[in-house]
Amino acid sequence: MRLHLMRYRIPISAFLFILIGGAATFLPAGPSWRHGIWMAGLLITSAPILWSTVRGMTRGKFAADVVASLAVLASLLLGQPVVGLVIVLMQSGGEALEHLAEGRATDALRALEEAVPTTLHRVIGGSVEDVDVDLVRQGDTILVRPGEMVPCDGEVVKGNSHVDTSSLTGEPMPERVTAASKVMSGSINQEGPLVIRVLAVAQESQYARIVALVREAQGSKTPLQRIADRYAVLFTPLTLIVCAVAYGVSGEWSRVLAVLAIATPCPLILATPVAVLGGMNQSARRQILMRNGGALEALGTITTVLFDKTGTITIGRPYVSRVIASNSVSETEVLRLASAVEQGSGHLLARTLIREAERRGIGSATATDVVESPGQGVEGEVEGLRVAVGARSFIMERHPGTRSLIEKADRADGSKA
Repeated sequence: MRLHLMRYRIPISAFLFILIGGAATFLPAGPSWRHGIWMAGLLITSAPILWSTVRGMTRGKFAADVVASLAVLASLLLGQPVVGLVIVLMQSGGEALEHLAEGRATDALRALEEAVPTTLHRVIGGSVEDVDVDLVRQGDTILVRPGEMVPCDGEVVKGNSHVDTSSLTGEPMPERVTAASKVMSGSINQEGPLVIRVLAVAQESQYARIVALVREAQGSKTPLQRIADRYAVLFTPLTLIVCAVAYGVSGEWSRVLAVLAIATPCPLILATPVAVLGGMNQSARRQILMRNGGALEALGTITTVLFDKTGTITIGRPYVSRVIASNSVSETEVLRLASAVEQGSGHLLARTLIREAERRGIGSATATDVVESPGQGVEGEVEGLRVAVGARSFIMERHPGTRSLIEKADRADGSKA
C-alpha cells in the first residue's frame, strides 16, 4: 500500500526536485548543488518504477516499461539525472492517470457497503431490541421503521407500506407491501412500520449478493492496454540490439543512453491513460458511469448493446403526464388541492405531485386536519373542502360517490392507472 501511494506522489516529487535544482543554479555553487539534488531526486522517484519492472519481468511480463527502466538505470549509472527525471515523470504520470481512471469504481463499492445496516430491530415477544445484524437468524422477526433499509430478505407479517426497490430493480415506482408480501434486502421502507419474518440472513440476502457481484467485478477489472505494450515483445529486443551496435561503433556508454532515451515510448505510454481518463470524465458529465478504464476500452469491440430502460432510456422517476378533471373543476385546481394535502406526506408520489405543481407555477394552498393512511393515501381539509389523494381502493372506500368519476377518468386515459 505504501508503494502504491508513493507512486501517486512520484510526478509531484519529480517536478519539485527539478524546480529546486533549477533554482539552485543561482547559488554560488550552483552546478554542483543542481547535480546532487537532481541525482537524489532521480534515485528516490525511480525506485518504485524499477522495482515494479523487475517484479513484472520475474512474472514473464515484458512491456514498454522495460525500455523506460533501462533508460532510467543508465541515466543513474552515467550521472545524467535530467534524462532519467523526464522519463520517470512520463512513466509515473501515465500510471497515476491510469489508477485515477480506474479508482472511481472503488468509491461506488464503498458506498454500497456503507449503506448496509449494521444493526436491526429484532422482535421478541412484545418487545423490540437492537442487535447486530449478524446475530439474526432465519425465522426471526424484525421491525423495519419508515426510512430504514430492509436488512434481510423476508416476508411481511404485519403492517402495510410502500418500499423503494429502485436500487435493486431500477423501477422508480414504489411497491406496495402488506401482510404476506415478500420484501428484498436493500429496499427502503417509506411510510409505515413493517414487521418482517426473516427468510434469508443478511449475508445471504439479495443486497449482499449485489455487493458481492460488484466486488467481484472490481477485482476482475481489465487493465488498460497501453499502445506501447502491444509491441513491446518485438520492440524491446530490437532496442537492445541497436544499443549494442551504437556502443560497438562508438565505444561510448552515452550513446547507449541516447538510444534508450529516444526509444522510450513516453507519448505512447501516456496515450491510453490520458484518452481513457478524458473519455470517463466526458461520460460522467453526460451521466454515463464506466466501471473502469478497461470497460471503456472494450467498447471498441462491442457489436450488440442491451439497455435496462429504467433510468437509462427513461428518466428513472415518476412524473405527472396528464391531469384529468371533471367538468366542474379545472386541472389547475385539482393539482393545487392535491399538492396541498400531499405537503405533509413523505411518499414518492406525493413529492411528484408537489414538484409538478411547482413546475406549473401553481400557488400552494394550506391543508389542515391531515391524516395519512400508510400505504394507502392521505386526506385533509383545504379551504373548506375535504380532499383525499391515494390509491383507487382508498378513494372508493372513503368516498364511494367518486366511483363514476374514476371510471370516467379511466376511459379518458385508456388505462387503469
